[in-house]
Amino acid sequence: MVWAFLAGSRIGWSEDWPQHLGPHRDGVSAEPAPSAWPAAGPPVLWRRSVGESFAAPVVAGDQVFVFHRIGNQVLLDCLRAADGKAVWTYRATTHYRDDFGFSEGPRATPVVGKDRVYIFGADGDLTAVDRTSGVRRWSVATTERFSIAKGFFGAASSPLVVADRLYLNVGGKDGGLVAFDTADGHVVWAKGSEAASYSSPVETRFAGRAAILFFTREGIVVAAADDGTLLARYPLRSRSNSSVNAATPLLLGDRVFASASYGTGAVLLETKAGALEPVWASDDALSNHYATSVAHQGLLFGFHGRQEYGPTLRCIDAATGAVKWSIDRFGAGSILRVSDRLLVLHEDGRLFLAPASASGFEPIAQARLLEPTVRALPAYANGVLYAHNERELIAVRLR
Repeated sequence: MVWAFLAGSRIGWSEDWPQHLGPHRDGVSAEPAPSAWPAAGPPVLWRRSVGESFAAPVVAGDQVFVFHRIGNQVLLDCLRAADGKAVWTYRATTHYRDDFGFSEGPRATPVVGKDRVYIFGADGDLTAVDRTSGVRRWSVATTERFSIAKGFFGAASSPLVVADRLYLNVGGKDGGLVAFDTADGHVVWAKGSEAASYSSPVETRFAGRAAILFFTREGIVVAAADDGTLLARYPLRSRSNSSVNAATPLLLGDRVFASASYGTGAVLLETKAGALEPVWASDDALSNHYATSVAHQGLLFGFHGRQEYGPTLRCIDAATGAVKWSIDRFGAGSILRVSDRLLVLHEDGRLFLAPASASGFEPIAQARLLEPTVRALPAYANGVLYAHNERELIAVRLR
């Protein structure tokens, strides 16, 4: 076996949600499954106002961190998980402007390290903030440092922290894939000129080496964690220039699942003689536009199709790509798995709880948590779901 997922996350806690897609970057929590809630909805612990943001909240210990924008400032708020009260707020000026009239808030989810929180703004500013005090420890203007051309929707890849390094697909002419030292932000290595996607890297092992798997604008790239040596590559990109690769790759035992929209489709990859080879590939199986799918017992659950066209909610067999069930034009949203149950947060603010089953989508509870439109992923920790739209952050007790 040459693929191996490092299940013992170096930056997480067993009941925390300290980074993009949770403890292991796969949208899965090992906590006991939530139960059906009352008809009136799950108990609301607290609410608070927030600004523009597509970035998910993250949770570490008794702290919740939310990265958002108000006016010409980006803010990282540290909140008490118990009641949502502010502990500290870090502020910085931003000049990001969206060319397509979408939100101008941050896109990339923060990541909590041992004693710092790392944020990556839409304008490409990478910053380390002290977790206790909220003081900035270092910052790198990656757009200038690596000669990065402005993308369609700003910088959106969530940093990956492994031990004393931070990894990003910054997408610059002077470095597409970059490893930074977490202590002071200096560049450990910068390799190639891989254009940036909106997907986030994951940690793995490849051919016996510690490695980082990136889903760049051009496709899957596996780089050695220590020095950035290119270990493998698999092209995966739409023929359309106005396309994005956004979903995070999923490591499924000794295979990897990657998916995109715009006619790109999904692929299940394995390694042969150090190369990446497709087990199956299809644009009719589970083509993720933005939201990453989740896996359970050989199945994949996720959204198939373009967000603006009303995606299908779908379950497929991971080994073959065969469709098990579909809910046509369900609409866009995000999906997490807690034990053997799915939490599906629709972009209209409705939350569904359903078994992760091959037999169909049969919710055992649903409730409207927020007003539309909900684009940010939620976080789940210690039985509490944290979710926000462009105006409000809510914490609800599910277990």
